[in-house]
Amino acid sequence: MTAAPAAGSRLPLVLRNRAFGAVWLGQVLTQAAVRMFQVGVSWWLVAYAVSGGNGLASGLFMAVSTLPAVALAPVVARAIGRFAHRSVLRGAAAGAAVAATALAVWAYASDLPIAAAYAATLVLATCQAFFDPCLTTSVPELVDDEDIEAATGFELSTQSLASLGGALLGALIVDRAGIPGLAAGCAAAYACAAVLIAAVRFRTPDATGDGTETGDAAGPRTLRQVLAGLPFVRAILVCFTAANLFTTAVFIVMPLYTKSVLHGDGSTVALLEASLGTGTLIGSFTGARIPGRPTTVGSACLGAMALALAVPGIIGERPVIAGALAVTGWCVGVIGVRFVALFQRLVPAGDKPAFFAVMQAVLGATFPLASLLFGLLGDHLSAQTLCLIQAAGLVPAACVLALLREGPADGTPAGTAEEHAEEPATTSVTESAGSAPRPPAVAATAGGDR
Repeated sequence: MTAAPAAGSRLPLVLRNRAFGAVWLGQVLTQAAVRMFQVGVSWWLVAYAVSGGNGLASGLFMAVSTLPAVALAPVVARAIGRFAHRSVLRGAAAGAAVAATALAVWAYASDLPIAAAYAATLVLATCQAFFDPCLTTSVPELVDDEDIEAATGFELSTQSLASLGGALLGALIVDRAGIPGLAAGCAAAYACAAVLIAAVRFRTPDATGDGTETGDAAGPRTLRQVLAGLPFVRAILVCFTAANLFTTAVFIVMPLYTKSVLHGDGSTVALLEASLGTGTLIGSFTGARIPGRPTTVGSACLGAMALALAVPGIIGERPVIAGALAVTGWCVGVIGVRFVALFQRLVPAGDKPAFFAVMQAVLGATFPLASLLFGLLGDHLSAQTLCLIQAAGLVPAACVLALLREGPADGTPAGTAEEHAEEPATTSVTESAGSAPRPPAVAATAGGDR
């Protein structure tokens, strides 16, 4: 008789479960494609397409790329609840492939108008706004109950990896193959994702065994009703929403800094994107080991981000800004881990679907405003001045977060949930119904990753 394999010797879930592995690979391809397109077109606008006012052009582009995830949140939620998840995923990937192919043909045939790039990113971001939350919701239809946690871990960690890979390629492809090559690469990635998903058989919802207990007998409450009983959580969200206005501006400042201060090309943009993404990954893996209350750790990380962003505002050297972005990314990763754990403990189980889905939209809502504001400022102020403005804007949010204390009004004795949040909570797909939030901001890197 053969003994069962030890838990430590089991193959990774993406190899053991071919259905989940195929859909997970589709996620990697779509998220890498949308990030590659955003970074590539943003660099194209700054370096090639716009001679004057390139800051505003780039800022407007990034704002447009994040609007669908915020504006369409209610529509996306209804579509995911009404239609088969495989159909939604396949349709989103195929629609994005068609849009990217049309853009590639247009760009090969003639000079591409800037308006076409804006329209294309709106379509791609809309498709991604449907794809990402639908994938998270459909995980119980792909894996057994005991594998849900592992599947969620794969999904959340690979969002950062896919975004990092896409960001690395975007500017490099534009320098070497232009917008036609960029659009063709994105079209291929989306088409492969659609084929992978079409070949997968999903279980029926009744076979998942995860039940239907998503709220009380009266149904799920609205976010306003949820937050009314959680003043501590509400205050945290306000702090991070304010911080997002300055942290998300880094995606506008990076290409402007590359061109005007570093006098670099697409490879420099790729280096800076890689520094930010690598820092975020490291922060996500090490955040649980940082001691202290989440509000204390979060405040310290916001303060460290302010210092990190201020340094390149004074010293305009490539290693300096690369290091500053690595520190910034690490802080974002740590904050995400610690506050997801805190929210998992503070928000009632029945309220988590509404809370996490809408919270992601609330945190992402500042990105269009930040893109436009810093894009406009970039046409009148130097990139180094923009770095200093970012740093200064984070200081008030860090101070307010440091003063926050949990109280009895939040449903637990003062400090209890914060004290227990020293270790990250496991994000269950059946609890969150959407990708876990990553305060303060880098969920926006994937076009609403959210």
